[in-house]
Amino acid sequence: MLKHALAALFLATPAAAESIIVQSTTSTANSGLYDYILPIFEGATGIKVNVVAVGTGQAIRNARNCDGDVLLVHAKTAEEQFVADGRGVERFDLMYNDFVFVGPPEDPAAIDGSPATDALQRIAAKKALFASRGDDSGTHKKELALWQDAKFDPSGASGTWYRETGSGMGATLNLAVGMGAYTMTDRATWISYGNKGDFEIVVEGDDTLFNQYGVILVSPEACPTVKAEPAQVFIDWLLSEPGQTEIGDYKLDGQQLFFPNAVKADQNG
Repeated sequence: MLKHALAALFLATPAAAESIIVQSTTSTANSGLYDYILPIFEGATGIKVNVVAVGTGQAIRNARNCDGDVLLVHAKTAEEQFVADGRGVERFDLMYNDFVFVGPPEDPAAIDGSPATDALQRIAAKKALFASRGDDSGTHKKELALWQDAKFDPSGASGTWYRETGSGMGATLNLAVGMGAYTMTDRATWISYGNKGDFEIVVEGDDTLFNQYGVILVSPEACPTVKAEPAQVFIDWLLSEPGQTEIGDYKLDGQQLFFPNAVKADQNG
């Protein structure tokens, strides 16, 4: 059964409005997902959701500093450590999509259709331009894990063919397109990105590119300022059938950006 907070969801009214802060990865914000689902949630509950959209690493640091009520990011190992350290109550799978590699149509490293690790090895061998976020985001963490799988440390090439932007996904895509460099992005951001130029997806569909999102209530024991009750209402709604349906219904240009995969509501503790 869902926690008692879900019952409050149906009792809340706009007159009893409260607000919570969600520390979030950028892709969920930049894709327009929140613009779609939050008015639905707020209309049903009267709870205002304020989103702080930063890279996953920064979102986790913000939540550790008690600067939020809910954490919604995509770096499972780091999320589990956040809970293990007593900073979060419990982590739930929420939804998924995937990462893709994009690049110029001439495909200088000939990676089109390659598995992700093979593609990185070819990029390194060719010293083809590659733009990395370099910002400790969930996307950056995944990229570094793939380089490790490819048995190559790109740090030695930093500033040459390997360019670290220290920026979000949109800015990194702008740089990549501007200088004809490969980059890795989550699919939702790529679909919603408006400055593609002639860039194309060159690597996709690899199991290693799976991109899982999780949601966590920041621990009220570690952070007494956490608004635990309305925050739990929001989490329970996201994990419920109505919330999962709304996530799955969000599309751009007819394309579904996120695929809900939370444990069914009646199985949550």
